[in-house]
Amino acid sequence: MKVEIPLLVLSSLVIFSYIFDLFARKSKIPSILLLVASGVGLQYAASYFDISTVALERILPLLGTVGLILIVLEGSLELKLSGDKKQLIRKSVASAFFVLLATTFAITGFLYFYTDASLRLCFINAIPFSIISSAIAIPSASVLDPERKEFIVYESSMSDIFGIMLFNFAVMNTSYGVRSFTSLIGETILITLLAAVFCIGLLYLLSRITHKLKFFLVISVLVLVYAFGKVYHLSSLIIVLVFGLFLSNAHLIRVPFFQRKFMYKNYLQDLEQMHLLSGESAFLVRTFFFLIFGISIDVFSLVHHSVLITGGAIVLLIYLSRFTYHRLFLKTASLTELLLSPRGLISILLFLSIPASERIPGVGEGTMLLVIILTSLIMTIGLVRNQAPAPATD
Repeated sequence: MKVEIPLLVLSSLVIFSYIFDLFARKSKIPSILLLVASGVGLQYAASYFDISTVALERILPLLGTVGLILIVLEGSLELKLSGDKKQLIRKSVASAFFVLLATTFAITGFLYFYTDASLRLCFINAIPFSIISSAIAIPSASVLDPERKEFIVYESSMSDIFGIMLFNFAVMNTSYGVRSFTSLIGETILITLLAAVFCIGLLYLLSRITHKLKFFLVISVLVLVYAFGKVYHLSSLIIVLVFGLFLSNAHLIRVPFFQRKFMYKNYLQDLEQMHLLSGESAFLVRTFFFLIFGISIDVFSLVHHSVLITGGAIVLLIYLSRFTYHRLFLKTASLTELLLSPRGLISILLFLSIPASERIPGVGEGTMLLVIILTSLIMTIGLVRNQAPAPATD
């Protein structure tokens, strides 16, 4: 195959993804649905021309992990911390934690009674369906007012982190007791301390690098630390979130020693460039992740009777759990916020990470795709409703 053909295909896909993104901002239809649909089209094109796509499926977890890191970094770089936002942060973190638990328990109960699987396997398989996708929620929240947008950014990012921690906890332990919970608490304390040390060290590195090409070096170090954390089964996504928050708010630390040793002349300019680079990199990785996911799925699995029942019930439980928590504890939340609970990249990643021996028969990629499509469409309804003009009054 001539090298010009792959170049034409890859560049065209990026251009179409950009067009999809522009269209999504106008129509409120998530661009990932268009990307997945394009991937399905490419799947049939590859089949028609007898082109193997097995190699592409193997890089899906790698692309998803890098995309997740970049998306959380981009979102956290947008957040500004101040005293008047303490309540907002508390509410968003609490919502992420308790909605995740409520949704996981609800889906676990459904899978336990609907299938013949053990309670542990139902719990493991329920977690990926229970996590809000920051890859979809953060870009979609851009149409909301600043305070509600920040709530969604915090909530979806923390939902990713809590979900990964819960998933690792569920998979690594064959039984859940005092020892396993003690290990979880110790892991959380350790990763928090590592995040603090890493943030200080990386900011010091940024202040000392004189080479004009330094941002991909910083991102590479960030990915390296994340990978080391994953090797030891730590929830190292916390490091990514904390680093982004620290970097975007370091100038607010008024301690003279800190200002003298770590802050530098071009700090704000570098912060802006880092935000721009992470955003464009996340866009590129997200594009190819969802295209390859579309290439790898079996579309006909969506019409299976069991998939429709399982996927429909899971979506119902997702919004029932979210609605109940918001109505009890976040009474000021709008309907748009209630409906903004999409599933996407992180759900796919964790679902693919479930060991084959711990998968529940009948709960496969088709069910995951159906849940992603339905939650994205429901979110679209909420976003369109949010943008609809108010009725005229006399």
